[in-house]
Amino acid sequence: MTMGAIAPKVESMDWVDVQERIAGGEDAHTEFKRGGADLSAVGRTVCAFANGDGGLLVLGVGDDGAVVGVGENPETVQERLSGFLQTGCGKPVTAECGRWDTGSGWVHWVHVHRHQRGYEPFSHGGRFWIRRGRTTVAPSPSELQELLNAFGLVLTEQQVIPAATVDAVDFGAVRSFMHRQGFDIDAAPQPARDDDLKNASIVDELDGVLRPTLYGLMVFGRDPQAYAHTLSLFVQCTAYDGADQSAAVLSAGEARGRLEDQVVRAMGWFRSLGRGESYEGVHRRDAPRAPEIALREALVNAVIHRDYAITGSQVLLDVFADRVVVTSPGALPNHMTVEQARGGGAPRSRNEMMANAMVVQGLMERRGRGWLTMRSAMRRFNGTEPDLISDERNRFVRVTFTTGSDASQGDGVE
Repeated sequence: MTMGAIAPKVESMDWVDVQERIAGGEDAHTEFKRGGADLSAVGRTVCAFANGDGGLLVLGVGDDGAVVGVGENPETVQERLSGFLQTGCGKPVTAECGRWDTGSGWVHWVHVHRHQRGYEPFSHGGRFWIRRGRTTVAPSPSELQELLNAFGLVLTEQQVIPAATVDAVDFGAVRSFMHRQGFDIDAAPQPARDDDLKNASIVDELDGVLRPTLYGLMVFGRDPQAYAHTLSLFVQCTAYDGADQSAAVLSAGEARGRLEDQVVRAMGWFRSLGRGESYEGVHRRDAPRAPEIALREALVNAVIHRDYAITGSQVLLDVFADRVVVTSPGALPNHMTVEQARGGGAPRSRNEMMANAMVVQGLMERRGRGWLTMRSAMRRFNGTEPDLISDERNRFVRVTFTTGSDASQGDGVE
């Protein structure tokens, strides 16, 4: 990516400046294209420059620097480029367009300036684009996170989702939640609905408009994944016909919705895989692929304690021939160590309000017993211990339940 690099000067460019850049060849801030008609290719590059430190796109020049010219009407090309800069990247791109008649054809250029960081990066065709060396690419998960962070998109549960409105909150779900806590929200006097939502941190003001917080959307939202900032916040479920991800995919699904829905739907998908079979002599035994109580505990912890600042990544539920794996973006919360998590004790939550909501909804406790519950269930299931990894460098937490035939299965009691 080019976000940390030193960008070229941003003064107006004339043909002499463009010739110098052509002579220097393509680099992180300069790209050539032979034609001028393919706005899809042009759009990706302009978007990538706008997401980085700016750059120069030159049309009518081959990859080798040979000037070939664009045969189309120059006025038409310039109009197309100017229109694209206004509407082609999700929001207007600040850039200058220029052209020069070489005698054998016109050379056109788009000089994209370095942009002030707004709340959301530039996109084209529904995707973000960046420069990786001399090429324009869709960002990897780590590059996407770097890009989002550079634009100030670091989600916490109290951060407002700017694309959503207060109508994105299901007030019926809020009422049900309050009733579960013992509040009589029908007794007079009561605050206005919007004040009630704001007092509960379900919504907050942004530029004078009430909009849901991440907490409000993920716990009470009508369609939590409907917005650019939250579209990846779900559980990706995949079952493989083998011991690793190179094996054929047997089943795949997405557990979307509110946090509660994600756990329920992921468990429903897991049950749809059926039960495993084993034989003792001539007798067949059916058993779940993993104890549901252990898997549910792992999923609840994954969706609650995931680092919501890591956007573009999902909680992963992967079922292999010999194990079930739950992976959550982010390290263990609040400096908790693997040893502390395994030992139980005082619970720590990265997302306190979300955790409280799951407690009220009866999907979790706050006694620090999560790992002990998973370990006890696996011991009863097949005598194995679950495995816990917290990778701070690659930013994920992974729980693995061994389910292979080499593990001696118990009685399946949960």
